[in-house]
Amino acid sequence: MLHRIISIIIITISLYLPLFAPPLSKPPAANLQALAKEFFAWRASTQPASYDDVNRVERPDGWTPDFSASALRQHDEVRKKFHDRLDALDHGGWTVADSVDYLFLRAAMERVNYELNIVRSARRNPDFYVHQTLGIIYELILPPPPFSDARAKNIVLRMQSIPNTVQYAKANLTEGVRFFADIALANLAGVREKLDRVVRGLTPLFPKAQQKPLSEAAKRAAAALEDYAAWIEQQKPHMGANFAIGAQSYDWYLRNIALIPFTREEMLLMARQEWDRAVAFHHYAGLRNAEILKPALFKNSAGQIEACKRQEQAIREFMIKKGVLDVPEWMGHYGNLKMPDYIAALSHLGVVDDLTGPSRLGENGVSYIPEPAPNLSFFRLATAQDPRPIIVHEGTPGHYFQLSLSWAHTDFIRRQYIDSGPVEGLGFYAEEMMLQHGLFDDAPHTHEIIYRFMRLRALRVEVDIKLATGEFSIQDAGRYLAETVPMDQATAEQEAAFFASNPGQAISYQIGKIQIVRFLSEAKIKLGPAFSLRAFHNFLWQNGNVPVALQEWEYLGQSEEVRKFF
Repeated sequence: MLHRIISIIIITISLYLPLFAPPLSKPPAANLQALAKEFFAWRASTQPASYDDVNRVERPDGWTPDFSASALRQHDEVRKKFHDRLDALDHGGWTVADSVDYLFLRAAMERVNYELNIVRSARRNPDFYVHQTLGIIYELILPPPPFSDARAKNIVLRMQSIPNTVQYAKANLTEGVRFFADIALANLAGVREKLDRVVRGLTPLFPKAQQKPLSEAAKRAAAALEDYAAWIEQQKPHMGANFAIGAQSYDWYLRNIALIPFTREEMLLMARQEWDRAVAFHHYAGLRNAEILKPALFKNSAGQIEACKRQEQAIREFMIKKGVLDVPEWMGHYGNLKMPDYIAALSHLGVVDDLTGPSRLGENGVSYIPEPAPNLSFFRLATAQDPRPIIVHEGTPGHYFQLSLSWAHTDFIRRQYIDSGPVEGLGFYAEEMMLQHGLFDDAPHTHEIIYRFMRLRALRVEVDIKLATGEFSIQDAGRYLAETVPMDQATAEQEAAFFASNPGQAISYQIGKIQIVRFLSEAKIKLGPAFSLRAFHNFLWQNGNVPVALQEWEYLGQSEEVRKFF
């Protein structure tokens, strides 16, 4: 039976895509891999910092950002040359895996085009430069101590680069958007005090030789950023109101970067069905749990940290016992630490976790937590009740676990992140998948947490699309999320602002999950008795950076949808 399935797959691929017909045993195309290594090395030096925790990159030692007008022009020129070189490659004899790598690399190159020429954050978004200044400090202080001399020097170098980046911002922001200006001003509020807190917290942890340079660089950075905030206030009345990229550009993103085979209209219908399902299940769980006492929040962060440690280990053992997913011996653990003040000072700049990186395989991932309290934000409050939903999404088997497996991939190209679709889709899929396996059977009220998360992710599709096409203002989106999920207003506004600045990111959770569930269904039906959930998940997690449609093509020979991307 299995031999027959493999034969059908090979015949199907050869009929639809003769240009890429495999010898399946051939090693990856050397010319494609060499080009990818060159491109991603360049990308590590030029990729902008962002609010997102998944696409943080490891920078070269001594790196500082350059967003001068000349550098932006050069980035676009280099991007075009890479694209031309990719188009010129000889596809002869490529395997399906090589063709997947080709589409993946092309999408990575198109993402640069999207950032520079469609979203145009460097020209339109004053908050973009908050992340290229404070944000590049934040991502380097997130890993726990110790602070080696090399790490301390890099933090100082980045701090010293801030005045130059502010000057580039003033020169580049010729198409500024008022909504984004307001976001930048909110993120810059009290910037001197925030940097003072960073310096006070880091100084005892820093090598003595770097303590004074850090303090001096922070003072100059604070002055430059205060000047930038004043400049934004002065320029804001002259800025435009239109932040949307438009339907045509959004559709281009879906086809060329996310590699999603659905239209906007189809995604809205899918998300609405998922919303209806989440609301119904949430209601059922509430009725079922009506007479069950709701668990108290942890008494303190120490108790929550200890519980997270136990639960993460239990989740790993649960996955192995249930045949959900293999756990390599080298895999580190994901846990909580009490949030230090030097991180809290900049925590508005992104998710407060360190998911490690390609050069740190096996190191433990960490998420920083505040003291438990009933007034915490949406996700933090859920974690203070039961850490497991966030462990599953962010840690094990979610982002930390998946990214570690992907960074260990034998295929260099697939170690790279290009888009949130498969990564966030997998993290979201893991939540309900683990619920269905019985992980939360001992905590009935945690089912309600999972369903609340599902409500939010379904609504994000509508919010993302309507922000990108101009049907929602940022205020509309924030109110809609706050009232409909429901969730706290501050988190709702923060989400709306992030999604408006990063069109295409918010659909990734729900649409990625839908694609994964459909992929699983197709695999189960097509492979029949030969289907193994553990084998399927091992493939899915190891290739977790790769758009799901490409994974399905490689795993099952399902080429019809992939043909849309050539």
